[in-house]
Amino acid sequence: MKILVINCGSSSLKYQLFNMKTKSLLAKGLVERIGRKGSYCHYHPQGKLEIEEERRVSNHRGAIRVMIDFLTSSEHGVIKNVKEIKAIGHRVVHGGEKFTNSIIIDRTVKRSIKEYAKLAPLHNQHNLEGILACESLFPRIPQAAVFDTAFHQTMPAYAYLYGLPMELYKKDGVRRYGFHGTSHKFISLRLAELLKRPLTGLKIISCHLGNGCSIAAIKDGRSIDTSMGLTPLEGLIMGTRCGDIDPGVIFYLMEKERLGLKKINRLLNEKSGLLGLSAISNDMRDIYKAATEGNEQAELALKIFVYRIKKYIGSYAAAMGGLNVLAFTAGIGENQEHIRESICKDMDFLGIKIDKGKNEERLPRERIISSSDSKVLVLVIPTKEELRIAQETYELIKS
Repeated sequence: MKILVINCGSSSLKYQLFNMKTKSLLAKGLVERIGRKGSYCHYHPQGKLEIEEERRVSNHRGAIRVMIDFLTSSEHGVIKNVKEIKAIGHRVVHGGEKFTNSIIIDRTVKRSIKEYAKLAPLHNQHNLEGILACESLFPRIPQAAVFDTAFHQTMPAYAYLYGLPMELYKKDGVRRYGFHGTSHKFISLRLAELLKRPLTGLKIISCHLGNGCSIAAIKDGRSIDTSMGLTPLEGLIMGTRCGDIDPGVIFYLMEKERLGLKKINRLLNEKSGLLGLSAISNDMRDIYKAATEGNEQAELALKIFVYRIKKYIGSYAAAMGGLNVLAFTAGIGENQEHIRESICKDMDFLGIKIDKGKNEERLPRERIISSSDSKVLVLVIPTKEELRIAQETYELIKS
């Protein structure tokens, strides 16, 4: 059975096609700069060279047509026609409190996704555009919504409520929801498989460190806390997002710098984080290179990034009453050994010790990087969010 996974952004479409019988990836691709002059289309059939083309793609429906052309191409395709695709799984960022699991998409689900767009205006509306485009181009193929927020719906009220009037939660849904749930769920399930242990009894801290960063405390397979909140802005320092700040900063800057709502929103989401602190880039590779060349501002940005992560690890270990496993994933977590080393430095009191040689191995695979005398297992686990979406979609249509 073949499952297609789609992730629609404001001007991009990412996709992967899986054979669920073997859980193998058949092809993946990306259409970027949708609606702009000179859209770029990337297509990579498994085991073959990647293809890149420049085309004019005016909307998400056009991007999906490009995807179909690639997947069914007589020269580079991996399927003969779209009838081989039995279901489509969509990444949907915000599902509010309504969705604690993935679900087959119907009219009610679409209405809810649109409703929650007010909580994720940069994501949900575009996720919905992808769903609607697929409905018109694949009218008989079932579609599933897999929500980033669903995994974190097991958080207790004392972890997700803010210190605001309760009526704002009851009336407007103002609370912490958390994101990257599909990734954190994949990591916890994969750890149980690798360690050959049930999730019951495991206390896991999962660090998803990429351009967007979040940490989750996972106890007995359930998320009990996570760093992102009502929106993906809360928590860690990220590529361009500020993470935790005093809310008073917003009022101060709006008055002092005469910033309106749109400008302050853009400042916090697009101009802050590593980009703002370093004044160089939102890319960790660029910042680390500058730091090694003596750039003090880049070096400070790295220290702030690491410090925030260390604080969250300590607080989550306290919240769970201990720690068994610390896992690193996503672009920075998987590939930046110097960041992992800095995070784990002086964490012996928590039982965290890494093996320098193992940590510095540049291998794109799952591996243990903790030392033999470390009480906490430290691992690098490449995240496979798309595979998790495909699995959840497959389980839904089977049932």
